[in-house]
Amino acid sequence: MTAMSVRIKKSVGMRVLGLDPAAAGPTGYGIIESDGRRCTLLHYGALRVPMARRKAFAGAALQDVHELISRLIRDFSPTVVAAESVFTALNMRTALRLAEVRGVVLLAAAQHGLAVYSYSPREVKASVGGYGHADKRQMQLMVRALLSMTETPESADAADALAVALCHVQAEQARLRFGLPIESSARPKSRVPPPAVTAARGATRAALPRIESTR
Repeated sequence: MTAMSVRIKKSVGMRVLGLDPAAAGPTGYGIIESDGRRCTLLHYGALRVPMARRKAFAGAALQDVHELISRLIRDFSPTVVAAESVFTALNMRTALRLAEVRGVVLLAAAQHGLAVYSYSPREVKASVGGYGHADKRQMQLMVRALLSMTETPESADAADALAVALCHVQAEQARLRFGLPIESSARPKSRVPPPAVTAARGATRAALPRIESTR
């Protein structure tokens, strides 16, 4: 497991634990804090469960993910959890495995009294990268820019988790600005967002800085 932390002064604001659940690969995680104007990076990394452990115990990966999330919640006291939702285009076997990991995420959050908000991969890419089909490298660069990081976040799984957290912050700001209803795991999101939501997301994305290519 790789992880990086950043020491900051104690402040008051929304603190988000972003998660990028994985069926077989590393589970990315990232914690950011927003004061309503800017986002600050607190901690990020990726959990990889060794194959030998997976083979020795069928539930090893789920156990390790649960312990990771519980520890992060205890150590950083996030106010909310944001997770990438199950990608519907996955094959059935992978989708089922990913759903199991998502179940563990929901369980760990519920045990600590936290709401879980879900965002599709396309929503995260459109919100953070400005393009619904942005690739891994583009997302890493945008996360670095938005969090004012001195280096590009590695691994890509950790960067994706930070992107999910940033997506939630932007969605929450839009909700407050436009008076939109709260949507969490307890209230399934509609596949077709209402016009007000679309306008809010567009307004939020327009305020994001863009990275110009240096090639």
